[in-house]
Amino acid sequence: MPIPLFQGEWHDAAFDSEGNVAKGPLAPLFFTVGDPYTRKTYRYTPLLAILLFPNEWLHPSFGKYLFAACDLINGALIYQILMLHILPHTKSLAQDVSAKNSKRFMHARATLLAATHLLNPLVFTISTRGSSEAILCTFVLLTLFYALERRQNAAAIMLGLSAHWKIYPIIYGVSCVSAITSQHVDGKGRGFVYLRRLVGRQVLCFALLSAGTFISLGAICYAMWGYPFLYEAYIYHTDRRDHRHNFSPYFYLIYLTDSSSGGTSADLSIWRQLLRSPFTSLIPQLTLSLGTGLVLGQLSAGLPFVWFVQTFTFVLFNRVCTSQYFIWYTLFIPLLVPRINLSWKKWVMCGAVWMGTQALWLAEAYKLEFLGEDVFFGLWVRSLVYVAGHTWVLGAIISGYTSFISCNQHTQERLT
Repeated sequence: MPIPLFQGEWHDAAFDSEGNVAKGPLAPLFFTVGDPYTRKTYRYTPLLAILLFPNEWLHPSFGKYLFAACDLINGALIYQILMLHILPHTKSLAQDVSAKNSKRFMHARATLLAATHLLNPLVFTISTRGSSEAILCTFVLLTLFYALERRQNAAAIMLGLSAHWKIYPIIYGVSCVSAITSQHVDGKGRGFVYLRRLVGRQVLCFALLSAGTFISLGAICYAMWGYPFLYEAYIYHTDRRDHRHNFSPYFYLIYLTDSSSGGTSADLSIWRQLLRSPFTSLIPQLTLSLGTGLVLGQLSAGLPFVWFVQTFTFVLFNRVCTSQYFIWYTLFIPLLVPRINLSWKKWVMCGAVWMGTQALWLAEAYKLEFLGEDVFFGLWVRSLVYVAGHTWVLGAIISGYTSFISCNQHTQERLT
């Protein structure tokens, strides 16, 4: 970890980025004027600025060390979830290992899988460059851990905190509610019982706690920082129009309908206004991410798998997509591996397609970003290839995943 941290220090000396919040000047802004939003590119919750106070009086890179520490915590949480909720119910483990050595084998396997997250270059590079994604990942994993432990109140509070920190984890609420509702619901009259439990005490308590936490934190921040907090932390992200450094095919649509060169959006035709509207991407994105959570949550597929699919679709069809967004769903991969039945050749193909489509896009984006060449159409075609390739990878993982119906039964079903 020290080497990536030193590399991040060197990189900051040469470059600046919007996602880098672990830099010294942020804390003085808060102390002097009481408003982190005076920094033009700060688009996060003010709670992050509070966490980064020691950047000023302790060390300018305190934030980077904090994010790196969260990475280590995330590895420990992944290990705990594997040991308590994944590996004990993996059928292949019981078949291949004797009872005497099963605990040792589980420990070794959980350690190896947690290490795949900790040693992921994308993870430690983003943290040591000053991005706060690691803190959000800690909140998400804590939410998942409490949900798997069936400590619904704690899970609801953590979900509210996660959604306050960054809005996308709110999609997990659908799968949590679906999972709670589906408990002990099977056999005759399943549909009626499911609907009745949907407005039951457990679901209402979970919804009220999570929504209450989210609203309370938002109200406190709004009372202290006003509309700039509301806009920069939430509203801004619903209508971003990035036609640079954006994997999403929507970047080309944004570029073609951009009104910054002259006039206002009101001067555009109704057709162009419709195309550049955030609902163009938001409707299919939320339909897929929320729909998969609702359906898979009822199939006892396991929350790690459901959250992975939800997050993957959310990122894939998001209006704006950068490399750091991939961490949102790769976080769950170590938790899925024990239950994914794919050959090593299929694993290699998935990895090659996942990375290859990104490399193909980046090679063309380099011409646009650094050489100033007009390659917008070619880059858009590569964006379509990226979406197609990542969709295939998601399909392969879904087809290879097996889940159990009950924690007390090692009965498995194939998700097709």
